[in-house]
Amino acid sequence: MSSRHRILTCLVLLAFVVGFAGCKKKTASSGTTAPPASGPAPTAQLTATPANITAGDQVVLSWRTTDATNISIDGIGDVPSSGVKTVTPATSTSYHLVARGDGGSADATARVTVTAAQMAVAVPQDSSASNMTADEQFRASVQDIFFDYDSYDVRSDAAGSLSKSAAYLAQNPNIKVLIGGYCDERGSNEYNLTLGQSRADSVKRALAQAGVAPDRLRVVSYGKEKPFCTESTEECWQQNRRAGFTIDR
Repeated sequence: MSSRHRILTCLVLLAFVVGFAGCKKKTASSGTTAPPASGPAPTAQLTATPANITAGDQVVLSWRTTDATNISIDGIGDVPSSGVKTVTPATSTSYHLVARGDGGSADATARVTVTAAQMAVAVPQDSSASNMTADEQFRASVQDIFFDYDSYDVRSDAAGSLSKSAAYLAQNPNIKVLIGGYCDERGSNEYNLTLGQSRADSVKRALAQAGVAPDRLRVVSYGKEKPFCTESTEECWQQNRRAGFTIDR
């Protein structure tokens, strides 16, 4: 073999070796995967209305989150991404919401201060110590009952308010009560009139079971015609899903 032919053969072998090594390096690097991209960071808001109550009164919790797949409130459990819930805390409580998603987590806290109910002091009927009118005393003692969407079942968190109302009515046997059933704006007028009637009837039965004579209780349905709040939001709708009380004169 000539010297020129041997040199050419060596160059071909060298090129083959270099090309084979480059292919192996490329194959090894192709197995590397990029880290998954994280999503947007969640946001969380939580409010409690009112923030200061007397024991036995109700509080409306309202929350809203974004970019979260798991939302929970301490003491309540898992909840949807936004909503409203009525609670009756027995003691001062901090409600803590945690929202978790692909982009991390966010939390929010709402504090409710509960003041112990004071014992009523008996006074003569002609005493002028109290500046409250009969209507004001009634509104302070007989509080509205709230309902879940499309439901007329009395919720367990209404037990404290119903007991307080029944106790007041037992101490004032001459007062007769008008129970009005209310609904939010969704649904037809006919449907909401029926639903409002069912809500008022449910509260009447609950008060009767608590010892209030049924003949002292009259019911009426207002459907969605007399809203307490006019905004098209879940918080507003919750305020309108209620049974309200007035003195029946």
